[in-house]
Amino acid sequence: MRVFRGLSNARSKTPCALTIGNFDGVHRGHQMLLAHMREQAQQRGLPVCVMTFEPHPREFFNAASAPPRIALLRDKLEALRLCGVNQVIVEPFNATFASQAAATFIERVIVQGLNTRWLLVGDDFRYGAKRAGDFATLQTASKQYGFEVEKIATITNGNLRISSSAVRAALLTGDLASAGVLLGRAYMISGHVIHGSKLGRELGFPTLNFRIASQRLALSGIFAVRVHGLAANPLPAVASLGIRPTVDDSGRTLLEAHVLDWQGDAYGKLVRIEFLKKLRGEEKYDDLATLRAAIARDVDNARTFFISSDQKL
Repeated sequence: MRVFRGLSNARSKTPCALTIGNFDGVHRGHQMLLAHMREQAQQRGLPVCVMTFEPHPREFFNAASAPPRIALLRDKLEALRLCGVNQVIVEPFNATFASQAAATFIERVIVQGLNTRWLLVGDDFRYGAKRAGDFATLQTASKQYGFEVEKIATITNGNLRISSSAVRAALLTGDLASAGVLLGRAYMISGHVIHGSKLGRELGFPTLNFRIASQRLALSGIFAVRVHGLAANPLPAVASLGIRPTVDDSGRTLLEAHVLDWQGDAYGKLVRIEFLKKLRGEEKYDDLATLRAAIARDVDNARTFFISSDQKL
């Protein structure tokens, strides 16, 4: 899968099948849309192209009120790759892009920019300044410019609409089982292991540390997890995802994982953290001794979880 940073780097004379959206989480609804897209693109001999945005448009307009992220960009791109996408344009969402009239968006992005021959959108798709464009305006433009356009209905699971909002709501309450049903897979975060403050080592619980680019993720707390990428099989661990209020007042989000009964050099390695069960929320402690005692309880609770759920330790 090819990834282009911005439309200017992706311009091509090769026609494509295109869909446009945020694709936060790449949940089962997204997966069904992309499966239909692959089928139609194959019939027409076209590559599958996705345009997504960074930052999320709602973050650009009002970061404080924007919904927290489900997935980091790396994980979104990997999920799109697994869905059979051939190329992704990660478009910087800025004032210039946001101010485009709907007609200009069609001409510059869909027609001239990506040479679209077949376009698939969700039933709530809007585009252009003030979200003026909708499916009806796309249909009109398709006749003018000679591309096909189709919309796909919202996917449901029983009475529940499968959406990024539903996934986000499940994660915010720590309901990893429901989030997994909506995602069609376990919730994971991947990243390269970086050097941390070494506080965990001083407390007797060395951790793998990961930088989180987004400062607002939908999930936070202490979790029983599995770590993929350090050994042939995933390793049991306990992880903290949040702002570490006891030892850091910067507000930065950090992911740390203490791998149970494992020692080794993981710096620089790309690993995935698979979240299995929320053990508790983040808390602020008065001193490091109290923090250490809490971590020890978390490790014991994680061990109990792995044993009781018949997971390998």
